[in-house]
Amino acid sequence: MWTTTMVLCGIGVLAEAYLLGSINFGVVVSRLLYHEDVRTKGSGNAGTTNILRTYGKKAAALTLAGDIGKGVAAVLLGKLIFALAIGPEAALYGGYLASIAAVCGHLWPIWFGFKGGKGVAVAAGAILATQPPVVLALAVVFFALAFSTRIVSLSSIVVAALYPVFTGLWSWYRGYDVWFTTVFAAAMGLLVIWMHRANIARLLNGTEYKFGEKKK
Repeated sequence: MWTTTMVLCGIGVLAEAYLLGSINFGVVVSRLLYHEDVRTKGSGNAGTTNILRTYGKKAAALTLAGDIGKGVAAVLLGKLIFALAIGPEAALYGGYLASIAAVCGHLWPIWFGFKGGKGVAVAAGAILATQPPVVLALAVVFFALAFSTRIVSLSSIVVAALYPVFTGLWSWYRGYDVWFTTVFAAAMGLLVIWMHRANIARLLNGTEYKFGEKKK
């Protein structure tokens, strides 16, 4: 049963994580270094892949580090708030609330007109801060698919679909709240998949971009 303290902490965590998630490093990097908005370039997405295609490896590395970092920061702060206000055993709940709020902030950033990226990097940071072994397993799947197919979007979609499965297994093994963690993981995975709906359409008709491929 959620107490008044837990509800208030939950609201605070959702707010801090959403605001941190709204700091879209793709937009920040493109504006600071190139004096333009990456959302007007390439695919129109503010994520690492479009940054890499448009500006190169340095800008992509900065974007990736920033987006992963904000996911980690949002979750650690969420866990800290719950641990201090309620107790160490409640930190798990603060972490998962922060995870989904940070992803929502990245997808619909209040600072940048509610138009952001697709949530993969910030989700990776959030998972890293909640379940390091799970993010390692997902990373193996992601890179194996990415290198074998050269389709980054396919790798992201598959990993997003597997995330709740891996979370449920890890939570069961660790004795965590399986229902809570799996539901939140599924919600986060579905958000990422939904943001890739245009990619899914291109995958189905065989026109999806492959990494290293010259655009026609």
